[in-house]
Amino acid sequence: MAAEERIELLAGDDAGERLDTWLAAKLDVSRSRATQLIEEGRVTLNGAAPKKRDRPAPGDRIEVRIPPPAPSHLAPEAIPLAIVHQDDDLLVIDKPAGLVVHPAPGNPTGTLVNALLHAVGDLSGIGGVLRPGIVHRLDKDTSGLMVVAKHDDAHRTLSAELKARRIRRAYLTAAWGHLPQDEVAVDAPIGRHPTERKRMAVVPDGRLARTRFIRLERWRAAELLRAELDTGRTHQIRVHLLHLGHPVVGDRTYAPDRHRGFGGPERAWAAGLARRVPRQFLHATELRFTHPRTGEPMRFDAPLPPDLAAAAEWARGG
Repeated sequence: MAAEERIELLAGDDAGERLDTWLAAKLDVSRSRATQLIEEGRVTLNGAAPKKRDRPAPGDRIEVRIPPPAPSHLAPEAIPLAIVHQDDDLLVIDKPAGLVVHPAPGNPTGTLVNALLHAVGDLSGIGGVLRPGIVHRLDKDTSGLMVVAKHDDAHRTLSAELKARRIRRAYLTAAWGHLPQDEVAVDAPIGRHPTERKRMAVVPDGRLARTRFIRLERWRAAELLRAELDTGRTHQIRVHLLHLGHPVVGDRTYAPDRHRGFGGPERAWAAGLARRVPRQFLHATELRFTHPRTGEPMRFDAPLPPDLAAAAEWARGG
C-alpha cells in the first residue's frame, strides 16, 4: 500500500492569501482538494491546526500530509477496451458504441470508468480517490477517441485546455439529405429543450455553440460529413444538424423516422441505409491536444468502426 506523503512549505513573499487558495497553488491541486486536506486535519500552520481562511505570513511553516488515494467505491470490470496510447500521465482510448462513460443510477456498472479501473494499473487518483479523470465525454452510442487523465495534475491541465478550446476534436457523421454547400459553419446557441427535458435544442438563451461541417462524400439521400467542434455542448453535432434540417442518420432521439420522409427511388434507398445503421452514425475520428507534462503536440486518428464502415460502403454503392 502506498505511504502517506509529507510536504513541508515555507511561506515567503507570496504569502497573504487565504490558506486554501495559497495551498492549492503550492501543491498544484484544486481549491476544493486543498480545503479537504485542511478539514481532515492533514495541514498544520506553525505546528497548529489552521482554518482554511487563515492567511500565512512570510516565514510561516506549513506541513501537509497527503494520504494515498482512497479506493474507489466502483468495481473494476474486465470490459474490452481499445487503448490507443498510454503513458504515465494519460491514456487515449477508442470507445466502442454502447459503452456508457460514467456510472449513474441507470448504469451503475458496465461503464468506461469500470473498464479503466481494471485496465490501468498506475492511476494516481483524482481528488484523493483512485479513479480515472474523465476530461470529456461521448454519448453512449457515439464511438471514438477520448483522452483520460491518470492523476490530478494532468486532469486539471487537460480540463483547462478543453475549456480554453485548445483540445481539437473532429467527428465523422452521416446526415440525411444534402447540405446546400460543401462547407457549412453553424453558430447557434444550445440549451435544454423547452418541453422535452432529455433533449437539447437551439434556443435563444442557450450556451455558445459552433460547429463546422465539411462534406466528404455525397450519397443518394444522405452524405458523409466531417464535423469539427469549436465548442463542446451536449449533443452539439446532433442538434446542429437537426437545426439545419439534416439530422444524423440513425439518431433515435432526434430523428427516428427521418428516412420515411423521402419519396421516389430515394425512399427505398433511405430505408436500406436506416436498416444498416444500428445506432447514431457518429464517430470521434480525430483528437489533438498538447501533452500536459511534456508540452508535446499529440494527435490521434481512429477510422470508422466496422458497423459504420459497412453502412458507408453500402451507401457508396447505392
